[in-house]
Formats: sequence, C-alpha cells, structure tokens
Amino acid sequence: MTRTILVIILLLGIGSAHADNDYKTSPEYQALQDSMRHAFNASDSARFFPALSRLEDYLLKQNDLHAYYTQRCNEIVFQMNRQRIFEAYKLARQLSRELQDRKLDSEMYMAYNMLGHLNRYCGNKEAAKRNFKMVIEMMEKAGYYESMPPIYMNMVNVELSDDPEEAQRLLDRAAEIAAQYAPERVFDIETRKTLSYFNGGDIPKFMEGYKKYREGVAEGKSSVHGRSMDVYYEACQGNIDKAIDMANAEFGDERSEVITKIYEMAGRWKEAFESLKKENAANDSINNVVLSNSMEEYRYELRVYDVERQAAKARIITLAIIIILLLLLILALGYIMIMHRRHMKELKKAYERALDSDKMKTAFIRNMSHEIRTPLNVISGFSQVLANPDLDVDSTRRKEMAQMMIENTNIITTQIDDILALSQNEAIISPPKDDTVFVGKLLTGLRDSNKAKVAPGVNFLIDNTLPADFSFKTHEAMLKRALNALIDNAAKNTRQGSITLKAAAKDDSHISFTVEDTGSGIPANEAEHIFERFVKLDSFKTGLGLGLPLCRMIVTRLGGVIRLDTHYQNGARFVITLNLEED
Repeated sequence: MTRTILVIILLLGIGSAHADNDYKTSPEYQALQDSMRHAFNASDSARFFPALSRLEDYLLKQNDLHAYYTQRCNEIVFQMNRQRIFEAYKLARQLSRELQDRKLDSEMYMAYNMLGHLNRYCGNKEAAKRNFKMVIEMMEKAGYYESMPPIYMNMVNVELSDDPEEAQRLLDRAAEIAAQYAPERVFDIETRKTLSYFNGGDIPKFMEGYKKYREGVAEGKSSVHGRSMDVYYEACQGNIDKAIDMANAEFGDERSEVITKIYEMAGRWKEAFESLKKENAANDSINNVVLSNSMEEYRYELRVYDVERQAAKARIITLAIIIILLLLLILALGYIMIMHRRHMKELKKAYERALDSDKMKTAFIRNMSHEIRTPLNVISGFSQVLANPDLDVDSTRRKEMAQMMIENTNIITTQIDDILALSQNEAIISPPKDDTVFVGKLLTGLRDSNKAKVAPGVNFLIDNTLPADFSFKTHEAMLKRALNALIDNAAKNTRQGSITLKAAAKDDSHISFTVEDTGSGIPANEAEHIFERFVKLDSFKTGLGLGLPLCRMIVTRLGGVIRLDTHYQNGARFVITLNLEED
C-alpha cells in the first residue's frame, strides 16, 4: 500500500528528564488522549486537529517534551494517511530543526522515523527499511520500549510485499513488546495481523480474525485499520461491488491499491489491470516527483545533524582525553610530592642516624679514653717502678707487679679484640654453619679457658642435659665468642656463689645455652638496654660495653636469639636459643 497508515504513537509512562509523569493517571489527560486517538483512527480531521492541539498544549504545561514531540509525529502521520504528503514533509522538516536546535539527541529517532515514512511513500523501500531500523536502535538505546511497536508496524508495511515471512516475524515482535510495555496497542497489532492474512490469501484466518476484531469494537476498542477490515470483509462475503464502493468512499487517493487487491481476489483480472494502471500513474504523479526532489533537502539536514553529532562526539572525546591527561598530571605531581616527602623522611632518618653515629663515636672515644688509659697507666707505673735500679723489693712483690701488668695488658687486648670482632661481624651477613660442634666438649673447653677470670671462691659449674655425644652444625668460633662474652660478663659481676654454663634441648629442632650467675643481677627494665653499644650499668666495671651487643650480633648471624631471663632473681641469666635444622 502506498498509503502510510501508522498505529497512533501515544507515549505511556516515558517522559523527558524533567517531566512529572503522575499526570498520566489524571482524568483530564485520559480524556484528551482518548479524544485524539478516536479522531486519529477515524481519520476525522475536523476533530483530530483541535484534539491534538489541546493535548500538545497540556503536555507542554507538564514539561513532557518527549510526549509532546510524539504527538507532533502523530500529526505528520495523520497528514500522510490523508495523502497530504507535502504538508507532512514540511512538518517533518520543522520537527527535525526543532529537535536539533533544542539538542534533544535522545528524541532524534522521531526525525528518522518520519524520514522512513516519506522514503516509503516515494517508493524508496530500502532507504525506508534503513531508517526504521535506525529508529529501533535509537529507541532501544533511549529506553523508549512503549513506543517501539508502531515502528515495527511501519517496517511490516515495507516488508509485506517483499518478504511476507519477515513481515510476520516483525508483527510477532511488535505484539511481544506491546504485551509487555503497551497493552493498549495489542488490539491494533492483532488487527494488522488479520489484514496480512487477507493479503496473503488466507481467507479463513482473516474471517476468524475479523470476528475477534468485531468483538473488540463491541468492547469499545478501535483500530486505525478498522476501515480496511470492513472493506475486506465485504469482499470476502462476495460483495465485491459494495467493497469497491466502500474503498472509493473511505480511502480517497489511496483506493487504487485496495481496489486492485479486491479485484485480484475475485478473479476479475481486467478490472484489476485497470486499477493497477491507475495506481502506477498515481505513483508517477508530479506530486511524487516534487516530493522526491524536496526529500534531498531533508536528507541533507539529517546528514548535517549526523556530522554535527560526530563533531560533538569528537569534541567530547578530546575533552575526555584532556581531562585524563590533567588527571595523569595531577597524579604525577602527587607522586612527585609523595616521593619528595619520602625522600625528606629518608634524609631526616639519615640525619638522625648521623647524629646517633656521632653520639656513638663520642661515647666510644670517651669509653676508650677511660678504659684504655687506666690499664695503660697501671702498666706504665709498674714498668717505671720495675725499671728503677734502686728498687728494693722481694721476689713475691715483683711477681705481683708483673701479674698486674699482665692482667691490664689482657684488658687492653680484650677491648681491642671486642672492637675488631664487632667490626668483623657487622660485615658478615650469613656465616657458614658447617662446623660439627660436640656440646659436652664445647662446655668443658669454655670452663677450662675461663677459669682464670672467675673470682676466688666462685664455683664454675656445667649443667648439660644432652647426651654425652650430642653434636650439631653451626659456626663454632662465633658460638664460642658469644658464650665467652656472656661468661666474661658473669665473671665481672659475680664475687661469690657460682657461675653455671648450661645446655639443653628445648624441642626437637632447638637447642639452648644458658649462662647463669649469682652476681649483682640486672633490673628487668634494662633487659633490652644492656644490648645497646657502650651501655654499662656499672661505670666502675672494666670494659667498653661492647660484649653483650657483640653477643647479640653473633647469635643473630647464627640464626638464633638471645634474651635476659627477667624471671630469674638470684643474679643474671642469659639464654641463647639456636635452630638445630640446617638452613
């Protein structure tokens, strides 16, 4: 059919971004809508245009631009149904310009919809199909599902003569969407499906559908296809002349296609041929030629819109890139600031370490000055005494002087050894632990080599709970150095009682060495402080305060831990725990 009959495109429930859709349940809106719909379906221009104007004014007051422009499309479709194609064309151009001026991109599908109708009227079916498919895509993107069934119906009108099966599929899709989003459209879609049965020659199905149509009309329903239904019904009843008269009265300029179809069904081929000639002549009329030429300008406007839309999209992409670059710049500046702060923190830590190092150096020099000068003064004094030729002392006294010189020499040697050992162990990260150490032999050797350090009357004991032949792998020299430091510390602080060197297995994978004394003891709050360099709780004791720090460093290098047992009250007890499992 050249006639562009379209189901009314009333919006139900979808509005513009600023619209309040509560009005759609009001009696006033329902009355305006029904008045316009019935006038549209009856093709009654005397009632339609006033009803449409009142409805459009009402929608503008509600600020529902989507519904308003939908009714503008209904006006264009109404003009096309009345064969007022040029008027419809001018209205379509005006609609397109307004949508572009207001930048209502989500509503531009309406302009493409009208372009599809105009292309179809001019016989450009492929262009019409493309336009309607674009409209479906744009409506799906905007979420206008309630208004999609009429667009499918438009596609049905284009496809019906080319591909009836595709047209039937489109009708089913329109019915499916209408049932979910716009139930009021279902009756009109079913009516259009009934017409397709007549066009396909399936008269029984048409008659069945016509019966349902009449039942719907009796219930107060209406359809834009109602007049065609009545005409075709009369033709099916054999009232060919009556059907022809009704078509001439109802359809005006579009009657040729309807009449041709009726004559074909009746087998009156001569009349069908004459009607077809009139139809072709109408399609070739000057009106179509003028409209086709005018369509170029409409197409140009839409192409301009597409170009502007692409340009706007490019601007948005450019702006997004600029924003991303600015964000990256901000992130880079933030990263630089964070790194600067971190660098300043590291500099502050380095400065504090330098201050600590300077303090440590000062403490070291002060301790060295005192601890070395004292034994040197002793050695120097006794040397001068022994060198005096007039000295008159017995051999016992000379022997005591020599012994004092040896002891102070040992003190200096021990202090120098501690300094060297501390320096060497700082450079060792993980010493090799491949020496086989027999624990019993180790403890006996340590007792024998340190007996001279223990004060008279102090017992030096060994308490070994391990088997006599028990051994394990470690760095023997470093372990001896650590235990010697603990024994030396105990000997300095124990004047009576005992010093006990213990060994025991803590579990299957650990062994402990304990140096326990009955000396002056260490307060619990100093348990960690004593392991710092140059710390001496009794400044009158000899030494640089490096023994315990050196001991902890060695034990840590061996993979163990050392601690002061603060629960022990009779003196001091240091416990070294080592791992028996090889690394």
